[in-house]
Amino acid sequence: MSTTHDPRNARDLEVYEGEYVWAEVLDDDHPGPRRDQNGNGSEEHGQDGRRGPQAGARTAGHYAAAVVRIVAGHTVPGLRHGWAAAAHWTTLGYMSDEEIRRRLVKRHLDTYIEQRDDTRADIERLNKKAQKLAREAVDFGLTQEEGARLREVNGELRRRARAGKALAQIGFATEMVQPTGEQIRRYRTVRSLGRFAGVILPAGITTLGLVLAAPTVGLVALPVLAGAAWWLGRHPLALTSRALPADLVGPAELEPVVSNSSAPGPDGVHETEADLKPFPVRDVTTVEEAEEALRRAIVHEGGGLEDVTGGTKEPWGWSARVVFATGSPDDLNEPATYKGLITLLKLRRNGLLIEADPDHGDTCTVRMILTNPFTPEIVGPVPYRAPQSMSILDIADYGVAMDATPLAFSLAGLMLLMVADSGGGKSGVMLALGEVATACRDAAVINIDPAGTGIGDLGPAIALNACMDDDQICAVLEFLLAWCSARARQRAAYGWGNKWRVSREHPAVCVFLDEWPQLSDRAKKLWIAFLLLGRKEALWGYGGSQYGTKDYLGEAIGPKLSAKMIGASRRIDVTELLGAGALGEGYRADLIQAATHTAINDAGQIYAHGLPGMPNKPMRYQVREISPEYAARVAIERARAGLADLTHTLTEAGLLDAWSELQKICAAGPGAPGEVRPEAPGILRQLHEAFVHESEPDALTIDQIHGHLRKNDPERWGAWDDRDDRIRLSQVAKALQKELAEAGVELKSTRLSDLKGKSTVYLLEDIRAALSTFG
Repeated sequence: MSTTHDPRNARDLEVYEGEYVWAEVLDDDHPGPRRDQNGNGSEEHGQDGRRGPQAGARTAGHYAAAVVRIVAGHTVPGLRHGWAAAAHWTTLGYMSDEEIRRRLVKRHLDTYIEQRDDTRADIERLNKKAQKLAREAVDFGLTQEEGARLREVNGELRRRARAGKALAQIGFATEMVQPTGEQIRRYRTVRSLGRFAGVILPAGITTLGLVLAAPTVGLVALPVLAGAAWWLGRHPLALTSRALPADLVGPAELEPVVSNSSAPGPDGVHETEADLKPFPVRDVTTVEEAEEALRRAIVHEGGGLEDVTGGTKEPWGWSARVVFATGSPDDLNEPATYKGLITLLKLRRNGLLIEADPDHGDTCTVRMILTNPFTPEIVGPVPYRAPQSMSILDIADYGVAMDATPLAFSLAGLMLLMVADSGGGKSGVMLALGEVATACRDAAVINIDPAGTGIGDLGPAIALNACMDDDQICAVLEFLLAWCSARARQRAAYGWGNKWRVSREHPAVCVFLDEWPQLSDRAKKLWIAFLLLGRKEALWGYGGSQYGTKDYLGEAIGPKLSAKMIGASRRIDVTELLGAGALGEGYRADLIQAATHTAINDAGQIYAHGLPGMPNKPMRYQVREISPEYAARVAIERARAGLADLTHTLTEAGLLDAWSELQKICAAGPGAPGEVRPEAPGILRQLHEAFVHESEPDALTIDQIHGHLRKNDPERWGAWDDRDDRIRLSQVAKALQKELAEAGVELKSTRLSDLKGKSTVYLLEDIRAALSTFG
């Protein structure tokens, strides 16, 4: 085998786009003509080896072709990239299906928000208009036409308010506006056609028209276009889907229906929004499940939520922080909603507490109670306080809150009202306060109770007792008012400023009054005057009452007092003392269950407001119970160690003799000295219990009284149930008068003509007067 070599040198080869091409090298180092295969000069050269004209033209054409190929090799790919980029923009290739889905959902969300804001604006506008018309009506009166206009505006305002409430309850139903795959494809197609017809086609026609009208423009634009194509050939664009824009990422309503935010239900299976069924919180084991159970329950009851966070496992159940997007946290305390949540979450009766956030109107803390929140282990024992071991200015620990923080405050400077139904623990709370006061070296205690013994279990440690005797009570209150005036003069003389300086020589006086409504009218006026004057003089009053309204206290003094404690009470007592919105804020004292003879229930549980050092928020507290035996034991210890000495301060006030006389009056006990008053007969006590059960109205009819008597003794008082009502009531009235007479009770019925049928009634004031004659 033989090999033939081309006589041309390899250095005469040039590389162009991966191929070798022959290049004629014409320089001073390699002169000579082109040779044929036999080594002879070609026809393009003369026999003397010189180049002809055809050879030069061919070489020039060869180089021109090489340049064109090089330029085309870089510009054609750039043109292809540019075309692909234009098509990518025109067909919305940079938008993912998820972005298009979110854009379609956002259209509905924007419409919903616009409608909601328009409704709110209309409500605000109509409300201002109605207020303006009402003010004008007060100032100038209304014509018939203006009155009709005011009624029309008020009617429209009510309609708009109902529409706004309905819109807020409905909320934005994300699952109802999710687009289908066909709708997403249609969106992409319509937008693509719009861009082609509105941008690409007009731009192409305009460019062609300019080139035809002015060819020089095309010649100028050609190098620019070639340069751009050259650059794109070397820097191709990445034609991929872009990241979601920021305005489509934030709103939770735009999230996919099935997402990580849908926590597992009780069976651990993730569900879609359409299938999110409430489940009991008592079945959950993790914080996430507890938050999800609460969220589903609130949404089921129509609440518009933004978030449920801060879930915490508590000894008694769960707590979480709820933020509303629409509506208000107060809505959870609406009776229907409250009962619905109790059922859905499977909580203990009245086991849902909503604490509104005072700093954020859309936020609240929800406590879901599964077990007794105040077990003995959580509440702890009563701390022992040695005699004279404290100052009345010190902070004392009385109990514990639901969040395990202590109920601790100072009694100094407080004018306090404690309200709780019978069995609510009112007397126990007063005894707990008294136990602390008697341990102080710079405070004396006075005990007043028109219907019982008050904090009498602390007897030896009490400086003065006035119980069950109106004359004694009035004498004590009159003395206290005189002492207020005397101390005001002393304070000015000492230059002590605007409050009394408490010390061993000038002790404070803590006056405890139980059963405030049972005071006589005269005593009520004296007590209220004392509450208004005593604070600056370190003569402080702590009153206890079953009710907190004006008709029981004598004046609307409750809201004016600096501190309030509320146990098991009526709704009207809560709103009277803490304001109309107190129930919505979470002060649900109406849900606390009072004790009975056989069950403690929630006795001693309270809400508090105005206590120094304690937050004013709807937190439920448990006050530690002071047993009578414990109170008697520590009282003896304190009496032996010596009580606060009032001699010095009373002498300076010029009231020492009056104090000694008052001690003698109160030492005689209720009634005249030496008089032993018998216990009230059972029939009289039953009549009084009937009035108490009916919230102590001014009068009760024979029919109402008969109902209570029949409950206590069905055999005795149910003997006439089969008779006609007229005969039955006549027989009951005769039997009642007979028993009262046999018991030695002087009590007559009254016939009121303003009642239907001129009914026979017993008056509360007559019952109280009869009771006052007994022990």
